[in-house]
Amino acid sequence: MGHNLETRSLMDEIRSFDRNGGFFDLGHPLLNRMADSFIKAAGIGAVQAVSREAYFTVTEDGDSTAFPATQRKHRLSELKGETNKKSVEALVKGTGKESLQWGLAAGMYSGVTYGLKEARGVHDWKNSAMAGAITGAALSLTFEDSSHEQIVHAAITGAAISTAANLLTGIF
Repeated sequence: MGHNLETRSLMDEIRSFDRNGGFFDLGHPLLNRMADSFIKAAGIGAVQAVSREAYFTVTEDGDSTAFPATQRKHRLSELKGETNKKSVEALVKGTGKESLQWGLAAGMYSGVTYGLKEARGVHDWKNSAMAGAITGAALSLTFEDSSHEQIVHAAITGAAISTAANLLTGIF
């Protein structure tokens, strides 16, 4: 890997944080993992939110059939593709909220998996399933009008995704 900033890829930059102990040293490995996960996922969430809004803003006026009309709605409801101050504020507010959700989910998942590993003495699919279920349920509580069914569905989905990720680690 090159050390010149011009030749380093994004993945090289991210890996360098892992080698150097991450972004923070908060005095305990659990806190360090949670903070690192939060920061990285929040950044990814921000990029995802802005990219999605840019795509829908560009395709809103065109003859796009990639998404049915019901799916073309902006998640950031106040953003209408305008370039005024209100639209920019809506973008920043919505992106911040989504970044926070991504960061909280990643930080919580990382913390729960670390805690279970320390408590059980092993990191396996069971830890991943439990952490995914807890994180999925907690994340569903951040949405407006979350029902019992939505919370259970999010817990099951979180457990399934994290278990699959754990079992598939090293295969690819």
